[in-house]
Amino acid sequence: MPEFNLQCPVPLPLETVQMAHGGGGRVMRNLLESLLLPAFANPALEARHDAALLELGGARLAFTTDSFVVTPRSFPGGDIGELAVYGTVNDLACGGALPRFLSCALILEEGLPLAELANLVTSMQQAATRCGVTIVTGDTKVVDRGRGDGLYINTTGLGLVPEGRVLGPRQVRPGDAILVSGDLGRHGVAVLSVREGLAFETPILSDCAPIHHLAEALWTAGISVHCLRDPTRGGLGAVLNEIGLDGGLSLEVREQDIPVVPAVAAACELLGLDPLQVACEGRLVAFVPGTQAEAALAALHQLPEGRGAAIIGRVLDAGTVPVTLRTRLGTERILDLPSGEQLPRIC
Repeated sequence: MPEFNLQCPVPLPLETVQMAHGGGGRVMRNLLESLLLPAFANPALEARHDAALLELGGARLAFTTDSFVVTPRSFPGGDIGELAVYGTVNDLACGGALPRFLSCALILEEGLPLAELANLVTSMQQAATRCGVTIVTGDTKVVDRGRGDGLYINTTGLGLVPEGRVLGPRQVRPGDAILVSGDLGRHGVAVLSVREGLAFETPILSDCAPIHHLAEALWTAGISVHCLRDPTRGGLGAVLNEIGLDGGLSLEVREQDIPVVPAVAAACELLGLDPLQVACEGRLVAFVPGTQAEAALAALHQLPEGRGAAIIGRVLDAGTVPVTLRTRLGTERILDLPSGEQLPRIC
């Protein structure tokens, strides 16, 4: 009789880069914690925020960089060009900055149609104009046919941070309210629908958009904002876990208050996805004092892009798990970091 061995399904240590390393979940966080952050350790990185806060010549600057490899390059509601601009502007806004300047580096594959490149560059410029930023420098490289997937874009952003704005996971406090600026999960599902040739009864458009006006609306309303994040890779679940882990706190969110449109909820159910772990590219997650939650919500509702905003939860003292989800049935479950790669190449 063959020997019977019980084995625990814990993944073996990874010895090569996997797609999950770019997914915004547990594997990516492990890469950052074990390799990248120790290698580049410095005070600016220790803040663990979307943009580094730097002081130069008396000015407070936010500095960020991002790369975009989404496939397909055009999707319902946007394309890689405007995604590159909005993604970088949004990271600056989450650092409390007024976005000002961008760089643009293009990695082009031999054979990319120049007409398509022209359309994408035009899209970038239109997006930059919408955001009030200027693309002031850049670089272009070409790789051999078959080695670059057509086009990759890297953008770096620079913005001015007004005096008094200090944001980050370590500024979050027990009692803070958690708000989102609109419905979740549309970008990831929109990209997937084109990539896999899926036709949904209700068309799903990406939420690809800038969020800096939403952030400024909070400041203008006098809200003492503690932290801002845009829920891209890993979705809302990743953002909440990052804040809980980096801030040493526990968060509680209510499923019934989290806005997900029926078409996205149905698509996720069909595909076996959790909409709370699906990427957005035009949404804001805000942590504000609980006493200012209603005022913050009213400020977001004043803007067209914030009319779907909602208060979804609160921050608690440190507990046994970073994030708890109170379900529609009244039960509780852990909202964990994604452990793999649900939707590769969505940004």
